[in-house]
Amino acid sequence: MPFFSVIIPLFNKELFIEATLKSVLNQSYTDFEVIIVNDGSTDNSAQIITKFDDARIRFFTKDNAGASAARNYGIEKAQSNYISFIDADDYWYPTFLEEIFEKVNRFPDIKVFSAAIEIETSKTIFPAHYSIKKTGDFEIVNYFSASTKETVICTSCAVFNKSIFEDVGVFDTQIKSGQDTDMWIRIGLKYDVLFIWKILARYVYDENSLSKNKNYLDTKVDFSKFAENEKTNPELKKFLDLNRFSLAIKHKIAGNKSLFENCYNDIDLKKLALKKRVLLLLPAFILKLLIATKTALTNNGVGSSVFK
Repeated sequence: MPFFSVIIPLFNKELFIEATLKSVLNQSYTDFEVIIVNDGSTDNSAQIITKFDDARIRFFTKDNAGASAARNYGIEKAQSNYISFIDADDYWYPTFLEEIFEKVNRFPDIKVFSAAIEIETSKTIFPAHYSIKKTGDFEIVNYFSASTKETVICTSCAVFNKSIFEDVGVFDTQIKSGQDTDMWIRIGLKYDVLFIWKILARYVYDENSLSKNKNYLDTKVDFSKFAENEKTNPELKKFLDLNRFSLAIKHKIAGNKSLFENCYNDIDLKKLALKKRVLLLLPAFILKLLIATKTALTNNGVGSSVFK
């Protein structure tokens, strides 16, 4: 049985999948399987996979049902006790699995492992900025308090003990955008995260991805499911309110008044930064200008997270 199962959901990524797969196969630690789930691609993605002759690759094809369903399918097929995901346009540095393997053996009671990422935009590449005080080469952190700037669990740069999915469940296929956030919240309620400061993966930021599509705003994470938890968990409450702020801004720009008010009314405004409180009051046309400016700055590596 391989030590790691690497799951790659694949949908129309013919321009990227070759480089992504090479970055996985070229890992310095080699005891792993690669489970590629072709989620109904209509381009040449599948043909590119057939060019690779590596016994570690297991290739499956299914009807299109979204990234969550593809990841869940991969979890079902996984033969290992440790599962990692990488999106078909992201990239691993050669020592990613080696670094994680060392930490798994050093900390057998930890079940969630992650590492720092860098972000590639259309203009530049820059390191992600985290809300964690650095005390060494790695930290064992609470997910919520560690993720107020950038999430410390990036889908393409984390490893999970398989038992976690038996405990908290798999990806919610009803959520079309933000299903990873929903999963990380469920994990964060029960597990600490071992976070490695070394940059071990590259996230490719796509302004046109599904998560940026306003047509899917009404199928994002329903934070109300965590209402009882946040009453007694202030770190979760702060994390959720930051995400509600982000969603509220998107709903206002999209002109959805009711969804904006739902997010706005659930935020503890007294604990939200003044700048964010002001932004929530601005009209949509000004917000659009500010977002366009921030996106331009982010594309050049200036500013903080591209996610909030």
